[in-house]
Amino acid sequence: MKLPAFSASSDNRFDALLAWYFVLIWGSGYLASKAGMHYAAPFTFLSLRYGLGVLCLIPWVIVSRPRWPAGKREFFHICVAGLLMHAVNLGGSHYTQYLGMSAGITALILATQPLFTAVVAHWLMGQRLRLSQWLGVALGLAGVVLVVWHKINVEAVAVGSLVAAGISLAAITAGTLYQRVFCKTADLRSSALIQFGVSLLVLAPLAWRVEGFVVRWSATLVFAVMFLVIFGSILAVNALHTLMRRGHATKVTSLFFLTPIVAVLLEWAMFDVVPSWLGIAGIAVTCAGVALVSGRRA
Repeated sequence: MKLPAFSASSDNRFDALLAWYFVLIWGSGYLASKAGMHYAAPFTFLSLRYGLGVLCLIPWVIVSRPRWPAGKREFFHICVAGLLMHAVNLGGSHYTQYLGMSAGITALILATQPLFTAVVAHWLMGQRLRLSQWLGVALGLAGVVLVVWHKINVEAVAVGSLVAAGISLAAITAGTLYQRVFCKTADLRSSALIQFGVSLLVLAPLAWRVEGFVVRWSATLVFAVMFLVIFGSILAVNALHTLMRRGHATKVTSLFFLTPIVAVLLEWAMFDVVPSWLGIAGIAVTCAGVALVSGRRA
């Protein structure tokens, strides 16, 4: 599986390592979230996640002394981007599965993000895409369909699940582009602390009001929360924003096509769920789509 170059310097190995890291962690996050929500409902689970995230970031921020927002306007933009990327996006995707939608359909819907990102970036940000790149977006989506097709259970789809998935898709698309446009110079360390804090302030009351904040403590829950906070919310999200600052919005978000594939492969390795030949074909098609979207002459 070949990941694209993300900057003018195609030999920059650091960008490639960040890309691989993001794809592997983001893909495995599906399994960690699924395991954790056996012990806490979605809003409660996310409240634990962002509560731990704040506790982890406070000492890091104290030691590293990052630049804080220059004024109310920058602080506001950081908060909006954080709510979209964290609270709304993950709240929607977690609740989608909680309401009965299969992980396959959820992954499929969220994997269409690069298509919407390409359209928005094309019309609003002046990023012109070649015909081959549009073809790559279509191929990437088609490949994801093939990969997750064997998991799809249409009977499990309810109106509420579709609404939650649609909210999540809109939030991650808008949040990614919003952060790139309005938070270009924001320090990622202080921004992460602010965004975790504001997400916790929104999610914790929802968890208490809607779910009663019921937690069944277990080693699995603790490991899932720690994994998602440290390796996902902190390191993977920062890797994504770093790549966004170095490259092209559509190229970077084409990585999301690979995350359902990683989830399928990890499920195979951990639970011996063997992918079908249709799934293997989907992996090949998706990789071809990523290569087209990430062409150098963007």
